[in-house]
Amino acid sequence: MSTRDIPNRAWAELAVLSLIWGGSFLAIRTALDEIPFVTSVAYRVGIAALVLWAWVALRGLAVPRDPRIWRALLVMGLLNNVVPFSLMAWGQLHIETGLTSILNAGTAVFGVLVAALLLADERLTLRRGVGVALGFFGVATAIGLENLTDLDLRSLAQLAVVGGTISYALAGVWARVNLPGLAPQVSAAGMLTGSSLVMIPAALLIDGPVLPRQPDTILAIAYYAVIATSVAYLLYFRVLGMAGSGNTMLCTLLVAPVAILLGAWVRDEVLSPNVYLGFALLALGLAILDGRVLRAFRRRATPDS
Repeated sequence: MSTRDIPNRAWAELAVLSLIWGGSFLAIRTALDEIPFVTSVAYRVGIAALVLWAWVALRGLAVPRDPRIWRALLVMGLLNNVVPFSLMAWGQLHIETGLTSILNAGTAVFGVLVAALLLADERLTLRRGVGVALGFFGVATAIGLENLTDLDLRSLAQLAVVGGTISYALAGVWARVNLPGLAPQVSAAGMLTGSSLVMIPAALLIDGPVLPRQPDTILAIAYYAVIATSVAYLLYFRVLGMAGSGNTMLCTLLVAPVAILLGAWVRDEVLSPNVYLGFALLALGLAILDGRVLRAFRRRATPDS
């Protein structure tokens, strides 16, 4: 589906989804000012699971009974929630929200590479290889090439965020192989349930019972759990159905500018020039992976017959 074929409603919802996810980075960082990062993730997955199960019940969707599906959902929860949410929340304690969002945009790049390595029908073509290489270079530039050899706390935090994006990529392959045909709303509710079974005991064991007291923290948790996780999942599936996965990837490029602006406005964050250069290279890599820019150039270069 080309961009010209996307309904106006899909464009509007894609923009809303970008705003929602862009705001999630600031909300998570706000909550981390008061609560530990493990607890922040436990609140996120636990509340989001309850909201999505309420939606599943309201829509009367079938709930799987096969234990193998629930095992697959547990692994999916580990790969798509527990690992990336935890790594990125810890990373945000030491780097800017805007930088976190830029590194998070590398998810699509790692997704293509992991799929090519693990799935027989996802070959790494020349175009994809160029896109992945540019994406990698963009991530490395955003981190700072000189910082890759200096493993201080800031560099480790950036690598943790990148580790989260790799986990997202593995989750995509896992879902394709082990959860075919499952309703996406049920899949999301199931994986968040599996995540909750891991993160809630972990938070109680590591942090103890932690109740947020500051109004800003409570609002931040409500935002990133209900709006940026539960509602965003449902909205994402709607946009995916209307616009297709290629067009939905455009959201990746729109999220980072929102997060950068919010971080600068609310937390007075200032990013170095290499971060913006890295994002530009990453955006170019994503555009090449998408393929439409190259097709447009070919059409212009080829005279009408």
